[in-house]
Amino acid sequence: MNSEDLIIEQYNIYSQHKEKFVDRSFMTNKFYNVLVLALFVLIFLMKDFVICKIFSASAIFSLSGILVSILWFLNIDAYNFLIKIKISKALEEIEKQLPVQPYTMEFSAIRASKRRKQHFYFADIQKIFAVISLLIFLSLFFATLIPTIIQAV
Repeated sequence: MNSEDLIIEQYNIYSQHKEKFVDRSFMTNKFYNVLVLALFVLIFLMKDFVICKIFSASAIFSLSGILVSILWFLNIDAYNFLIKIKISKALEEIEKQLPVQPYTMEFSAIRASKRRKQHFYFADIQKIFAVISLLIFLSLFFATLIPTIIQAV
């Protein structure tokens, strides 16, 4: 196997690795979507169920939702960072040795489009959903906690 074949093989391996990593990111986001939806359902099904005098089940599930939303947001950032640094940089370096650099050309086009603010990217949309779910869980938490505190006083 000559050096060109070796470089192409490495490029193929990194490209496949990137695709698997992106697929794993999608699966993780599906998990968070289902978890957030399940917590919303539990909050509304158990809104009148009181666990102790201060906390209702809704407050506990809302607090769980807040934590899940924060973890979801951080997870999106972590996956994006790893994809950009771990895999993309390696692909760019390998492409420097190839006659054509398809990944670099694609990334340049995406970067130019992002600078012109022409498109929303999937990671941006995921982050928006994570923030919206965080805000909803925060409002549900305070909506269930404030009446309990007022009643106790």
